[in-house]
Amino acid sequence: MRISELSTAAGLPVATIKYYLREGLLPEGVRTSPTQATYDEVHLRRLRVIRALIESGVSIAETRKVLAAIDDPPQSPHLLLGAAHAAVLPAADDTIDTAEAERLAERLGWQPGMCDEHVLSGLARTLQSISRTGFAVPDDVMDVYLAAMRDLARAEIAGVPTDSPEAAVRYVVLGSVLAEPLLLALRRVAEQIASAERFAAAQSAAGGSTAAPDPTAAPAPTAAPD
Repeated sequence: MRISELSTAAGLPVATIKYYLREGLLPEGVRTSPTQATYDEVHLRRLRVIRALIESGVSIAETRKVLAAIDDPPQSPHLLLGAAHAAVLPAADDTIDTAEAERLAERLGWQPGMCDEHVLSGLARTLQSISRTGFAVPDDVMDVYLAAMRDLARAEIAGVPTDSPEAAVRYVVLGSVLAEPLLLALRRVAEQIASAERFAAAQSAAGGSTAAPDPTAAPAPTAAPD
């Protein structure tokens, strides 16, 4: 297909596709003349991956790293997960104290060598940021966080395909990158539901009304003066 047809199929402007070509995110098409090239389903699939990453907030530089991990994955699925995380996380900070992060990771079953340095460094940075605000996650809430993360991680890793290296690469790399916004969005929805359940129940028990006023409703009639 020509680039105009690729543009239509991918739902992207031709100018955007040319930008991805210049940035090396999309492989060149097959040249049919000095100014023309043809593209195929491989290019269309790659464009969909690029679009999904960038629309999820992944930068061009990070997208390039993710695509590199897809194109040249390490042999071990475990190392592949590390490559996926490395593509979207800052480099490890050798100056940061990871002791607290390691203690928390131990409650998830961590032992030295299980996690890449940038992953523990990222956890340490997050813990430091929380501490600087003077906020502390309550112990009972942290217990829930850890239990939920264990269940979530085991379910995700259990789903890694084993029949095709390409399928495993796409699942691990894209799942690692693209699922995080989904998890955050689901958390916000769940929090609002839990809040409504808790505080609406308390208000109901106190005899208050739980129904919000309807701004479109006509005003209630008032009694005429005597």
